[in-house]
Amino acid sequence: MRAAGMPEGESVLGNIDNGLKVIVEDGVAKLPDRSSFAGSVATADRLVRNMVNMGGVPLLEAVRMISHNPARIMGVADRKGSLVAGKDADVVIFDQDVNIKTTIVNGKIVYEAAGLLMTQ
Repeated sequence: MRAAGMPEGESVLGNIDNGLKVIVEDGVAKLPDRSSFAGSVATADRLVRNMVNMGGVPLLEAVRMISHNPARIMGVADRKGSLVAGKDADVVIFDQDVNIKTTIVNGKIVYEAAGLLMTQ
């Protein structure tokens, strides 16, 4: 959902021009009248953290759930979803608490947390 990772407030679910207006409050997207949830705004790191901390899933399995399984379902497992020679070099580096430190897309660093010194 477009509002994932964004500050709380108004957003749109679906097409930006004619999608459903939603309000993000308390970490969830709600219909404007607040009668029901409109969708999740959880980011992938939050989902992994929740699976490990709340679900008791081992970290390796939680990472596989958020990477390999979706790639397989979407039919892109030949190039995404695991660290194997010949696949796209898309990597997320995080600390022990699953806080994102570095994001690499196609072998290039596209994000680094403040204060990190890395060389390419």
